[in-house]
Amino acid sequence: MTLFVEHEKAVAHCCAIVITFHPDMTVLCKLLDQLNRETDFIVIDNASSNATLIKESLTGFDRCVAYWPLPDNVGLAQALNSGLEAVQQHNYSFALLFDQDSLLCAGYVDRLLASYWEASALSDTRVAAIGPRLVNPQTGRQTPFKLFNKLFFRADRPFYGSKSLFYADFLITSGTLLNLAYLQEIGAMKANYFIDNVDLEWCFRAKSLGFELVGSNNASLYHAIGEHSDNPLVRQGLVAQHSPDRTYYSSRNRVHLYGLSYAPWGWKVRDRIRFMVKVAWLMLSSPQRKQYWQNIYAGIRDSQNLSR
Repeated sequence: MTLFVEHEKAVAHCCAIVITFHPDMTVLCKLLDQLNRETDFIVIDNASSNATLIKESLTGFDRCVAYWPLPDNVGLAQALNSGLEAVQQHNYSFALLFDQDSLLCAGYVDRLLASYWEASALSDTRVAAIGPRLVNPQTGRQTPFKLFNKLFFRADRPFYGSKSLFYADFLITSGTLLNLAYLQEIGAMKANYFIDNVDLEWCFRAKSLGFELVGSNNASLYHAIGEHSDNPLVRQGLVAQHSPDRTYYSSRNRVHLYGLSYAPWGWKVRDRIRFMVKVAWLMLSSPQRKQYWQNIYAGIRDSQNLSR
């Protein structure tokens, strides 16, 4: 692993963590270029086939304080945990988490930090994390900040009456700003989840411990969840398309979450329905229905083997 470097532009209060896995280099470099203008960042690569290209691309970014090429793919959660441990050891106060294929609005870091301090001033309880408004770059559709503590859908509820901040029960990993002072109490990402629902589990755990999660309209993240597809449901962002292998993890981890006491009951009810609809949709519409079914079945079976 490459050690952190010190330089005159270091911003001691914030560091971004970018996790890569066979990235599209054009998209990745756009993200890194945006970060390079605004904050320190590290890149952790999960044994990508183009790891050499990633390393070469970083020579032009003077705010990259570390690059760690991992010999094996340890998964998103464990890679994030390694990064979080490192930025804590180097006395950063905040960590920004990123996937490799997200793009940011101008002034993203300052906007999100300002939103965090605004939320903290408004709140009677501690704010563990704040996230941006998620925008699908293909459709322009904005994702609402969701609340799961009621059976019926609730979203974009103003945070203490704010016009730009909203209560949230869930923030996606990419683009989220974490206050590292609270990480020891909340705990790290659940490493054995590997990739899917890592953010859901951590957010549910933080909320169960009395922390607030906040969404901000002051910062936008352009990010499409899942893989590209011509299916109209996928293009409208109503259903996320993933490979059969990825479906194993999403099935296993969501079923495991159903058994956790701190997962909101409203989410459990709605997600069970959503899961059944998605399985039916895959079985009816996908030419890979056999592979999907095998991975869904294996995921449900193996959910019992995950530690609580």
